[in-house]
Amino acid sequence: MEEGEKLIPINIEDEMKSAYIDYSMSVIVSRALPDVRDGLKPVHRRVLYGMHELGVRSNTAHKKSARIVGEVLGKYHPHGDTSVYDTMVRMAQEWSLRYMLVDGQGNFGSIDGDSPAAMRYTEARMKKISEEMLADIDKETVDHKLNFDDTLQEPTVLPTRIPGLLVNGASGIAVGMATNMPPHNLSEVIDGTVAFIDNNDIEIDELIQHVKAPDFPTGGTIYGYDGVREAFKTGRGRIVIRGKARIEEVQGRESIIVTEIPYQVNKADMIKKTADLINDKKIDGISLIRDESDRNGMRIVYVLKRDAIPNIVLNMLYKYTALQSSFSVNNIALVKGRPQLLNLKEMIHYFVEHRHDVVVRRTTYELRKAEERAHILEGLIIASDNIDEVIALIRASSNADEARAKLMERFKLSEIQAKAIVEMRLRQLTGLEQDKLRSEYEELMKTIEDLKDILDKKERRYEIIKDELLVIKEKYGDERRSQIEYAGGDLSIEDMIPDEQVVITISHAGYIKRTSLTEYKTQNRGGVGQKASTTRNEDFLEHLFVGTNHQYMLFFTQKGKCFWMRVYEIPEGSKTSKGRAIQNLINIEQDDKVMAFICTQDLKDEDYINSHYVIMATKKGQVKKTALEQYSRPRTNGINAITIKEDDELLEAKLTTGNSQVMLALKSGKAIRFEEEKTRPMGRNASGVRGIRLANDADEVIGMIAIENPQEESVLVVSEKGYGKRSYIDDPEDGEAIYRITNRGGKGVKTISVTEKTGHLVAIKSVTDEDDLMIINRSGIAIRMEVADLRVMGRATQGVKLINLKGSDSIAAVAKVMKEDDDETDEKDVDSADIQDVNENGTTIDSSEEE
Repeated sequence: MEEGEKLIPINIEDEMKSAYIDYSMSVIVSRALPDVRDGLKPVHRRVLYGMHELGVRSNTAHKKSARIVGEVLGKYHPHGDTSVYDTMVRMAQEWSLRYMLVDGQGNFGSIDGDSPAAMRYTEARMKKISEEMLADIDKETVDHKLNFDDTLQEPTVLPTRIPGLLVNGASGIAVGMATNMPPHNLSEVIDGTVAFIDNNDIEIDELIQHVKAPDFPTGGTIYGYDGVREAFKTGRGRIVIRGKARIEEVQGRESIIVTEIPYQVNKADMIKKTADLINDKKIDGISLIRDESDRNGMRIVYVLKRDAIPNIVLNMLYKYTALQSSFSVNNIALVKGRPQLLNLKEMIHYFVEHRHDVVVRRTTYELRKAEERAHILEGLIIASDNIDEVIALIRASSNADEARAKLMERFKLSEIQAKAIVEMRLRQLTGLEQDKLRSEYEELMKTIEDLKDILDKKERRYEIIKDELLVIKEKYGDERRSQIEYAGGDLSIEDMIPDEQVVITISHAGYIKRTSLTEYKTQNRGGVGQKASTTRNEDFLEHLFVGTNHQYMLFFTQKGKCFWMRVYEIPEGSKTSKGRAIQNLINIEQDDKVMAFICTQDLKDEDYINSHYVIMATKKGQVKKTALEQYSRPRTNGINAITIKEDDELLEAKLTTGNSQVMLALKSGKAIRFEEEKTRPMGRNASGVRGIRLANDADEVIGMIAIENPQEESVLVVSEKGYGKRSYIDDPEDGEAIYRITNRGGKGVKTISVTEKTGHLVAIKSVTDEDDLMIINRSGIAIRMEVADLRVMGRATQGVKLINLKGSDSIAAVAKVMKEDDDETDEKDVDSADIQDVNENGTTIDSSEEE
């Protein structure tokens, strides 16, 4: 230790505390947070001021970026050159700043995250709008402070005419706090500021009518307004932004075209991550992504698979990729050197306050200059009035100082005036110049009076601020880029899909599709039918069902599992397309197969799910009733619906209200009818109770119907060779039961006379005259007929031929749809609005295979 030095022991904890506090305050105040007045951080301010000092204006030639960076580094910003260059680059990127402050020439990077060229290759100059931020800086409008080495003065804030904080936003991470402010539209901000000047007590809700929402440089759609309102009112909020997408056909394939992406999203990264999600099977329905962006604008093309539903794919993109992003607003800025959370009104208030301060200081400066000039002019006018005497006096003096002293003494002039007279040029002695002096003096006196008036009257100052702002709006104002979707936020996929009626078909091999009901036509009984579906070899349509897009589908499988789906999630296909394998849509086991499905209303409606039941029947005659509530919580891997015993399988499931009657029909032609109440509700894992006794081991249940109104409904049974028959359940005349009500578990009564000609029974349906029938053969031919054409017969007859079968063809499925009101023609298009489902409880269509 050298002589004269001494060590002072300091507690390391205290030293760390004080050193870290000093560091954090330095970061907060002079690095990471913007000033509320001009919206700039020190580095931005220094870049603009450095360019101003260099003289690189918007109307001069571009200068090398390295030259500008060197100027800023050497004079004002004692940090790394990259920090200065990166700042300048960002100020020149149209996707980063809503209103660019630097006009760059060369490679300044791209929205794909490409780096800009090195600063030795690029050039830059100011944008015109930046000059408005520096306007009047030489009129003592703002305070200056010494730079890092105390050799130069730099401004502490710019006298900006642009509300920089609002129009370009800011983001920065300090110590213990951060800021994230969105950009806004200049025209809107100025309208809001003018409204605030007119009425300082304006409410934020009224300001929102002018400043509607942030306006991002990359456009996009602001989705939902709650976050915006929250941010404007409190200074914090979450704004959801979606890219702009439309659906169009490209080279015969439906595609999603994205033309704008959310703010601060890297396009290349977004595309790469989307491709990864497609490869990982998280997003389905996209076959190819192409980036077709060029200098004319952005265009990302997602080419869809043929069976994909564009709206659902688009929603998946919004859900899983950066095509929908959120911007968390956190309006923290420096107010008088202290960080503060600001709402919209406060930001406008501080900007107006700053502008007012600038106008006062500018006016004071101009007044001082005008008074100084007027003072000199007064002296010059006195001199020109006594010009001969002045000339004689100056000639008689031995030097300038003596001349000045004599002039001051003779004409009672100040030193400044005397100096001006001594330095006067000879040409100012002409008559014309003397007139000029007088007119300049008169003009100056008017100006001085005006400037004093401005300083006296606050209203005039605010008028000036308003006028200057409106000039800025006129020069630089533009249209909004980001659209606002006020209804967003809680908009779901359903809202994008019309709730129209559809025909759902499931083939024997498990291919499913939905087709708009309008594709089917009505024909008279005995027609040959029209092609309904192209199925795979030896496949045939087994289930057919009519429902609407927004309903819920419950799938019940042979092994007694239940799966859940929305109707609109079933892939759409034309009448002749094959559809998609159910295995690909729900996680069904390889050796299992969907046997029944129910279409229900909203499964989130408590009253609805507690007042409805699912009744199930198995091939071996077991029945079981369970409350719908038990099936209202879906799982991806399905849930148990019924425990199936060995050699048995689930056949049917129906939705009931608990007051129905149940009919089961056997392959051998027998049927049983009993009250639903005879089966008590059981849990999902129970295996049920006996519903009907089979005639022999080869016999099996082929169908079940639930009857709500026995007086109005009739039973339709169809045999595999095309014979069918309608018979009443209860006689409409005397109400006597034709199918008598028995206890469950009996043998049942004959429902059709089964012969070689008719073949075994394949279907049982409950129908009225209002229904139409849809019959589908194993060969894929569909025919539609009216139930009213079928006369009602006795219970034990063999029925009439419903459909002409070719060769060894047989009937696969029978379904019913509501008849049209005025159906006179042999063949016409069906209006889906006239068709309803069998009943609002849903329907299940199926036929069992022959053993």
